[in-house]
Amino acid sequence: MLKRFLSALFCVLSFALYAQNGSISPYSSFGIGEVRGQATVENQSMGGLAMFTDSIHVNFQNPAAYGNLRVTNYAIGISSRNFTLKANGADNQRVAVTSLDYLSVGFPVSRKVAVGFGLQPLSSVGYNLQQETVNMDNDTVVNAFDGAGGISRVFLSAGYQPIPNLNVGASVRYNFGEITNDRIQSVQDVQFGTLDERTSNVNGFDFNYAVTYTPMILKNRYRLHSYMGVDTQVNLNSENTQRIGSFSLVNGSEIEVIDVDLAAQGLARTTVTLPTTLSVGLGLGVDKQWFGGLEIRSQDYSDFQNTFLRVENVEYGQASTVILGGYYIPDYNALSGIYNRIVYRAGVRFDKTGLSVNGEEINNFSISLGMGIPMGGSITDRFSNLNLGIEFGNRGTTAAQLVKENYFGIKIGLSLNDRWFIKRVIN
Repeated sequence: MLKRFLSALFCVLSFALYAQNGSISPYSSFGIGEVRGQATVENQSMGGLAMFTDSIHVNFQNPAAYGNLRVTNYAIGISSRNFTLKANGADNQRVAVTSLDYLSVGFPVSRKVAVGFGLQPLSSVGYNLQQETVNMDNDTVVNAFDGAGGISRVFLSAGYQPIPNLNVGASVRYNFGEITNDRIQSVQDVQFGTLDERTSNVNGFDFNYAVTYTPMILKNRYRLHSYMGVDTQVNLNSENTQRIGSFSLVNGSEIEVIDVDLAAQGLARTTVTLPTTLSVGLGLGVDKQWFGGLEIRSQDYSDFQNTFLRVENVEYGQASTVILGGYYIPDYNALSGIYNRIVYRAGVRFDKTGLSVNGEEINNFSISLGMGIPMGGSITDRFSNLNLGIEFGNRGTTAAQLVKENYFGIKIGLSLNDRWFIKRVIN
């Protein structure tokens, strides 16, 4: 019954995840939108580390981790983020967004192989900006920019453990979604405004490969965690449409709108390319007691372009991420109570996004804290847990007429475990 209920719940939530709008950031107007974290709440609470693996949790960023999975795992994650937007010469604006972050199922098919599949957002677009200027006739011109949509990702992953402590894995991922960008211009004391509406339907595959090696060292007292991952280049096929025209500022009705012949400009079908990501990590720990690790990622956005949605004063370059994170468990083997078995997690992260606007680099810094609370104790649910996390940080700058975002997020994840393949013994 539980399996049927969870399967039905996953189907319903999958539609909700695809339909949602998961961003309210002004910086989601650039590129493919705000690129979302691909980690579970457990890993997000350690700064987004991909390198750590265990036998009861899935890891979307690191398919090699599936080689350690020993139970069937259902994973669901949601988050709520609150932003304070700051700009020079303007009042602070406070906004919030709640989103469903991931759904997945993973299960072992043998002692050395496990597979998993799921759905999560790759990027989100959600902005509403307004700019006022004065034209040559001394009239106030208002440009309103609005964007919505994003790109979702479905994935199939497999991990294999050929020898103890060595795991390899791979994921195939299909990315799809729709992004709309609207610009509305109005002039003071003029009854009609102009509209420029652009829509892109995108899709494309990419792959993720990973290897982890976790030997015992120093007289078998500690475990060394080493990790390398590659996210291949993503080529997104984009089918584009554009509508331009005029509308009434009184009631909002369209007066005259036409479809632009993008085929004549070579813009009806374009390709958006996202660069390869290289990741390496190294850590140390004692199994079921503590762990600490450092992870570095690198991308080169220098060749990124979207010919259909060109934006002035924007440049792309080298991107990088540095993460330091880990966990601590007071007493994993405690015979009673859950308090000693709670997993305490923490992480710090710095992102050089590779995006420059008006000559200013857009960077991100965040600190994460979290805990994993055990749920139940029977043979079918002894490893299930509720994962809670918080994240606070900032992105952007107020220099060059830009916006600085200070944010605080709350994350909730359920990791529900079952053993599908245990043979029941009846006395």
